Amino acid sequence: MARLITVNGNAAVRVAPDQVTITLGVETWNADLVIAKADNEQRVKSMIAAVGAHGVPPKDVQTDYVSIEVEHKDEHDARGHNVGRSVKGYWVRRSAVVTLRDVAKFEALLSAVVEAGANHVHGIAFETTELRKFRDQARSLAMKAAREKAIALAAELGQKIGRPESISEGHSGWGASYGSHWGSSHFGRGMSQNVMQMQAAGAPSDGVLEPGRINVTADVTLTFQLDD
Repeated sequence: MARLITVNGNAAVRVAPDQVTITLGVETWNADLVIAKADNEQRVKSMIAAVGAHGVPPKDVQTDYVSIEVEHKDEHDARGHNVGRSVKGYWVRRSAVVTLRDVAKFEALLSAVVEAGANHVHGIAFETTELRKFRDQARSLAMKAAREKAIALAAELGQKIGRPESISEGHSGWGASYGSHWGSSHFGRGMSQNVMQMQAAGAPSDGVLEPGRINVTADVTLTFQLDD
């Protein structure tokens, strides 16, 4: 029976993003549905205009979510008994996804859309358009790491590694994003939370927001024969 050694190798390549996808939300409320909708539409138009003013073409701005939620209130009689519900007002929510291909404009764009009417930041994802290339680099480094580990472990037993018996790839991925949802991302709370996360990821002390690096990772498992 062949004597075998199985090792795991992993690696990460840190990449500067060349685009960022920002998911924005506009939420309005009014007792009158017509007013709530009109307010929302005006804010969205202003937000999209601000995005266009920063050089983002219309094809890179997509409205992907629209909803209307009725808010009710309980009605009570003179004795305090609940006698039913009535409509208190309406929440109108709309989201837009912006793809910014000039990362240097990120901070200015984010400030502009908030001033224009966006009151939610649902997600910020720093991305690379060359993900395949960097995944291949990470996989190559993981293979090298696994082989070097196998050589070192075998040497401790006075052995050498022979030909590989099997190769398998585990989890690989990438990530550098921030996000929230309608329930927790209202401007002034979720917005500041996102900014704090971004600063923790690498903003300098002068307060300027700079995107962090993307970690592109790979994991492999190699099995070698052992030779004397």
